[in-house]
Amino acid sequence: MYRTGDLARWMEDGNVDFIGRIDNQAKIRGYRIETGEIESQLLRVKGVREAVVLVRSDANGQKALCAYYTPDTGVELVVNDLRSALAQELPGYMIPSYFVELDRLPLTPNGKIDRRALPAPEGEAGSGREYVAPRNELEMKLAVIWQEVLGLAKQIGVHDNFFDIGGHSLRATTLAGKIFKELNVNLPLRDVFRHSTIAAMAEAITRMERREHEAIPQAEEREYYPLSSAQKRLFIQHTLDGADQLYNMPELVQVEGEFDLDRLEAALRKLITRHESLRTGFEMMKGEVVQRIYPQVDFAIEHHQADTEDSDQIEQIVRNFVRPFDLGQPPLLRAGVIELEPHLRILLFDMHHIVSDGVSMAIVMEEFSSFYAGEQLPPLRIHYKDYAVWQQSKAHRERIGRQEAYWLQTFEGELPTADLPMDYERSAVRSYEGAHVEFDVEASLSARLRELAAECESTLFMVLLAAYTVLLSKYSGQEDLIVGTPVAGRTNADLEPVIGMFVNTLALRNRPSGDKTFLSYLEEVKETALGAFENQDYPFEDLVERLNVKREPGRFPLFDAVFDLQNIEERDAELEGVSLKNYELDPLEEAKFDLTLFMYENEGALSGGFFYATKLFKETMIRTLTEDYLRVLSQIAENPQLELSRIECHKPAAGAKSAVDTIEFAF
Repeated sequence: MYRTGDLARWMEDGNVDFIGRIDNQAKIRGYRIETGEIESQLLRVKGVREAVVLVRSDANGQKALCAYYTPDTGVELVVNDLRSALAQELPGYMIPSYFVELDRLPLTPNGKIDRRALPAPEGEAGSGREYVAPRNELEMKLAVIWQEVLGLAKQIGVHDNFFDIGGHSLRATTLAGKIFKELNVNLPLRDVFRHSTIAAMAEAITRMERREHEAIPQAEEREYYPLSSAQKRLFIQHTLDGADQLYNMPELVQVEGEFDLDRLEAALRKLITRHESLRTGFEMMKGEVVQRIYPQVDFAIEHHQADTEDSDQIEQIVRNFVRPFDLGQPPLLRAGVIELEPHLRILLFDMHHIVSDGVSMAIVMEEFSSFYAGEQLPPLRIHYKDYAVWQQSKAHRERIGRQEAYWLQTFEGELPTADLPMDYERSAVRSYEGAHVEFDVEASLSARLRELAAECESTLFMVLLAAYTVLLSKYSGQEDLIVGTPVAGRTNADLEPVIGMFVNTLALRNRPSGDKTFLSYLEEVKETALGAFENQDYPFEDLVERLNVKREPGRFPLFDAVFDLQNIEERDAELEGVSLKNYELDPLEEAKFDLTLFMYENEGALSGGFFYATKLFKETMIRTLTEDYLRVLSQIAENPQLELSRIECHKPAAGAKSAVDTIEFAF
């Protein structure tokens, strides 16, 4: 019989879950945890003599499973081996975050385990044992590759988890590409998730067949070259009415200090000389668009003067600077400077997306800084034109053909069309007028979402995407949805230093039916995302053509909603003697799609926003959508076992046009 005072004391301690003390169960953020079952499985591991599992609160007040164990005499136990053994029998959310090895378990005077005397775990959750250095040549090579991909200077232990130390979907793709190039092993992307430590990955690689990395060859010199699939898409988009500035990539930087404009121009000229893509123009040749590389191009910085206090004048200069590019006249890069005061300027940069992408912009900033500092860079082995020619090679087309089968199977049957409630009727003529609404996710909720991703052996991308599709399903009343997402497209490691347009668009098809729990649905989203990422080289344009998608006026083929977790590694320029910071100016916003949810991490904080077409939605509607997305995130974080039909949302704004009258419906 438990006395009231005992219960109060246990709850006051905050270290041991009250439910776990009484019936050997605990509930952590919606999961029903059977601690006795975990203990039972742990005791079955060879070498474990005693074991007890508690629910404790960590430094952030978050509850986590902690396993205490004692080894048999003379036995050395490795935490990752324990974790792997449990993973064979238990779901991810029942794997303890902490493992603490003790010589003996503390006992009460009557011989029972004294749970209150168990020490609090030290270090970070999931950190396991102390640093273990690579023990053989393969592990050493993997450690070097991991450091390059993660951008870490510190040593990586063989039991560190890739996704615990900064890994995510984009980096996982990069990792697989580098392993293929340097170790001649084509490691499937899903195996990065399955074998997410250096030790486990090395063991998996030793069992795999060696294959020669397919290096991208240098194309023979010719007068002109074909376009890549991504360039073809952007060239067509550029010619549409009202879309001539849709793919400009402007950047504004405020510079304070002694700044040498001659060095600036010289550095940019060297950059243009180094990268053929910055000397490339696009023209029609025998009825087909081709790219022509010029040996040299004219380039000069535009100079402007403005009053520091006159924001309207500055804005007008920027508006005039960000103007349509003539794709036939390289360079498709322009730069300018606005002189405000003797030691205060605004630098203006603009590039066209057909020769650049997000990763390319990071390369531009890094190499520009090097050239400005007077450094020399080694020549590039291949350029973008080599990639475009390689795309048409027999070997690449065979690989793409194998990926095509995956996509055709994914989209067999009737294709869904998401009918979101809209404030205005859709016009037959596509409008690109847009706006955006931003939001922040509370720190505690952000942390919980990351924990949920880790517990389910998924990524933050997958959790946020799953929540987004639940939201879209609530608003549209549909249980079969397609959402687009951009991918970097640099699956071949040879492309890392090349400036150019490599981005592909993936169409992710998910089915958030109401009878599924969020946890089970997240597992489906994970598998869908992994399958798509593993087949991401197949061009979206080819998929649309093969599916013979009916083109509807004013709509994008296959999907109207997009999700974008922005995790490109940004590299700020570092220039001697000056301080740099982004110059904020409200841009003329354009919406490529009806609705785009973008999310990003900034120094550990999670933020995001919705880009939306203003010809379809009012701001009030988007703000309601924003509130509902945050509500969905809160509900799944609190209870991942919640059925999707029970997740609550607000109604859309009054007057919104939709195929459904209300969002408060049962699936």
